[in-house]
Amino acid sequence: MKPSFKNLIVTVFCYLGVLVLVQSCTNENPITSDTAHSTWSSYLGDAGRSHYSTLSQISKENLDQLHVAWSYEAADWGQMQMNPIVVDSILYGVTAALRIVALNATTGKEIWQFGDSLKVWHSTSRGVSYWEKDDDKRIFGTRGSTLFALNALTGEPIASFGNNGKIDMRSGMPESARDKFVISNTPGTVFKDLIVMPLRISEGIAAAPGDVMAFNVVTGNLEWVFHTIPHPGENGFETWQDSTAYKSPLVGAANNWAGMAVDEEAEILYVPTGSAAPDFYGGVRLGSNLYANSLVALNANTGERLWHFQFTHHDVWDRDPPAPPNLLMVERDGKKIPAVAQVTKQGYVYVFHRITGEPLFDIEERPMPKSVLEGEETWPTQPIPVQPKPFARMSQDLTGNDISPFAENQEELRAVLNTSDKRQYAPPSTTPTFLLPGYDGAAEWGGAATDPEDGILYVNSNEMAWNLQMAPNSAVTSGTPLGEATYQRNCMSCHQADRKGVAASGFPSLIDVNLNKSKREIMNIITNGKGMMTGFPQLTKEELQALTRFLFNEEIKHTVASETTETTEEKVLYKHTGYSKFLDNNGLPGISPPWGTMHAIDLNTGDYLWSIPFGNTPELGEKGIGTGSENYGGAVVTANGLLFIGATRDGYFRIFDKANGALLWEYKLPAAAFATPAMYEVDGKQYIAIACGGEKLGTEKGNQIIAFALE
Repeated sequence: MKPSFKNLIVTVFCYLGVLVLVQSCTNENPITSDTAHSTWSSYLGDAGRSHYSTLSQISKENLDQLHVAWSYEAADWGQMQMNPIVVDSILYGVTAALRIVALNATTGKEIWQFGDSLKVWHSTSRGVSYWEKDDDKRIFGTRGSTLFALNALTGEPIASFGNNGKIDMRSGMPESARDKFVISNTPGTVFKDLIVMPLRISEGIAAAPGDVMAFNVVTGNLEWVFHTIPHPGENGFETWQDSTAYKSPLVGAANNWAGMAVDEEAEILYVPTGSAAPDFYGGVRLGSNLYANSLVALNANTGERLWHFQFTHHDVWDRDPPAPPNLLMVERDGKKIPAVAQVTKQGYVYVFHRITGEPLFDIEERPMPKSVLEGEETWPTQPIPVQPKPFARMSQDLTGNDISPFAENQEELRAVLNTSDKRQYAPPSTTPTFLLPGYDGAAEWGGAATDPEDGILYVNSNEMAWNLQMAPNSAVTSGTPLGEATYQRNCMSCHQADRKGVAASGFPSLIDVNLNKSKREIMNIITNGKGMMTGFPQLTKEELQALTRFLFNEEIKHTVASETTETTEEKVLYKHTGYSKFLDNNGLPGISPPWGTMHAIDLNTGDYLWSIPFGNTPELGEKGIGTGSENYGGAVVTANGLLFIGATRDGYFRIFDKANGALLWEYKLPAAAFATPAMYEVDGKQYIAIACGGEKLGTEKGNQIIAFALE
């Protein structure tokens, strides 16, 4: 099937009155879910995920009076990615061990806490969701595959919701997925009496399907499902050469993990979907693979598809959209148009009319290289927006002159750069592919902030290069001890064959894991995951115990039955050799700075208003000023001209002038804040709160939520 732009954009006028709706959306009356933008009761500020506030007490003129108003110390330490929400003077957040807390938003004093006081969960969470009707006020949060409904005032589970206040999100999936790894890192999107849950799923073989599921907020019942891997008779089914892909034991995912946005007036849900599994080798899932790597507009009431656009066809680079889209108004020919903008790992911004799906900047299908791997068929073209230009450098633009001036081993790095495949969308192969932007992307899960009325988008970006390489997938021999075989199949690509890991890439050594972890802790992490590591609940009890013994150097010579090496492993002909950053011999980025950037893009014209290096590099001392740094977490922008953001590994909280990118204020946090702040007002006083958990990127662990206000 040849790619066709018309086939990728489907405009569906499927309900009576849509012409009136489209007309109303192109006049001077914008469709917004919260025109005031003065509260923060929803993830990233509002249903349109704008990261925007009209609160103006904190201004350019009084930043010298900004100070810490309160801080809260959690009982557990580590990475907190959560964006707090605030309702009726109560701030709700999630700690590093997935304990949901309710705090007095003016003092930081704990009101209640919900979570397992004994079991430590090692996942991450970006926050909770809120719903209310009359006196019924509920907080929704997750732990593992469980979705909890809690009384917002007391923290007690709502007994009438599901099974005594909880449901297993896998209950809406096929029976074959009920024991697979499924969690949610991102708050659900609430619309009327529904909550639609983002799901994080395994990225390897036999992953669960990435169905988009809406649950009733009152009962916990499943209300509707959208199949991201289409079933027979559904639109997009023909984009998978294997007609059984939707139920294949090898194929899965295409899930939304990054979160969604909803236009509450138009009643449209905007869902960015991830790549299909397995990642990196698509020989078992040939075709363009709808609805993976797409923005899908659904009827929020029913889950019916209205339109879609696919950003990456047949993804073998893990190029899933990393953040929720942003809803905003843009101007065309003197008229305001309701738009939806999606930032991507590739560094592109795609902008569409959010009712019809029409692109608001031209998008070209450009020819791309073919794969040389046996069984693989990469898609012949990929969609590239003509405007705006990318907000990050790309591998094809680098030369030998782009090696870091701070590196001591420049010639070694230059040799790697010059011998790697740097072509745009270069397919993975058994020789190195240079991946820039890297696996985590230019844009990451912090996403972009927008001024929703002026059409300006603000996005922080990473410029970290990685190496991508494949190897033949040799089946584990039948004589290999069970623990070692289980390690080879599930752990080796990240933690390496020698178990030394790649610390600079975030994969710790497992050689001495027995010195600081108990077997029980290790088994818990293997089953439930930790941070960016997915869990492996599908392992049998015997495999789990054998793997733990192997990690503790207590392997029992229990051999693997020969049949376990065939049905799945050998059908996937190649495997990913692991995640490896392009670093110098001091662990710093191997390419020249800037290594982190911030941009303001006018989506009315596609032009950049400004671009600056973002963050500094402590290891370089004075030389590091202006190098930029890796950053995770988003910004908050205000109507009166400020941009607030943490995110950088140097651990500062900064305020910029949103008009020109000038730095106005900075504060050294007790730990790096890899999270998006929340802005709110209580009793006439404006606050901005941010979680400081550190740990990521080798930073020190923290355990605080800090709120700032004027003296």
